[in-house]
Amino acid sequence: MGGGRREAALELRTASKIGLASLSAAVAETATFPIDILKTRLQLCGESSRPPSRTRPLASAGGNSLRVAAEIWRKGGVLGFYSGLSPAVLRHLFYTPIRIVSYEHLRVAAAPDGSLLGKALAGGVSGVIAQILASPADLIKVRMQADGHLLSTANQPRYAGLFDAFRKIIQKEGFPGLWRGVFPNAQRAFLVNMGELTCYDQAKHFIIRQGICQDNTYAHTLASVASGLCSTALSCPADVVKTRMMNQTSGRDADVYRNSVDCLYKTVKFEGLRALWKGFFPTWARLGPWQFVFWVSYEKLRRVSGLSSF
Repeated sequence: MGGGRREAALELRTASKIGLASLSAAVAETATFPIDILKTRLQLCGESSRPPSRTRPLASAGGNSLRVAAEIWRKGGVLGFYSGLSPAVLRHLFYTPIRIVSYEHLRVAAAPDGSLLGKALAGGVSGVIAQILASPADLIKVRMQADGHLLSTANQPRYAGLFDAFRKIIQKEGFPGLWRGVFPNAQRAFLVNMGELTCYDQAKHFIIRQGICQDNTYAHTLASVASGLCSTALSCPADVVKTRMMNQTSGRDADVYRNSVDCLYKTVKFEGLRALWKGFFPTWARLGPWQFVFWVSYEKLRRVSGLSSF
């Protein structure tokens, strides 16, 4: 009887965490999505239908954040900054709850003594699990964001919306096509969550233990800024590879990159090592506010719901 009640209470707490994480992630994603679409367009700058050569200069979609943002505004206005929002929110309804809840469970197993290495492993693994499950929605988000640039070249977007994208991808690329780029995606997720979850967890408890402040909004804000910088620095190269792999469609002439290693090699070869950090500042500018909105709202909702702090 007692064991059944404990299991029921544990399931209820887990369901509550999933619901709160989904709600907080949806709010954070919507608030910071314009920066995300700017980051995606920047990462695709310099990319063309085939690798550039010494005699053919790199294609350019703007070259810097202001020019790319101005292009998005000219072609789509305010709505242009929200192209691909629906799959982005859908992705986080799966991705964020899975990684947060998985991390809390794996942290107990991998770091019972609170070791940094154990937390890093728990964060990375939880991110990989969540990202594999959410990869189809992430792929559609990237392609719908990239489609906005087609309007500036007098080409029609590939997809009319979320469900049209699902249908066309399955029809033309097969069901496995929804997981195109899943390996660089998973690699990025490992690095992002190793940096984000571990750094936030470690930074918040360090701030509280050192008496800088109590477990409040100020502590959550400082911890989210630190985790945003750490996760961006670690994940940006994998994010560039992931974006380019997911953006290319199937077909002999369309496949510029054979795999993530080939994409990494060609990006560095034709665009230089710095190309791996394209979109770094928009990524950081997005991760900082995203994590602030997410962690502050998530921690507050947990407290209101009677759940323990993260």
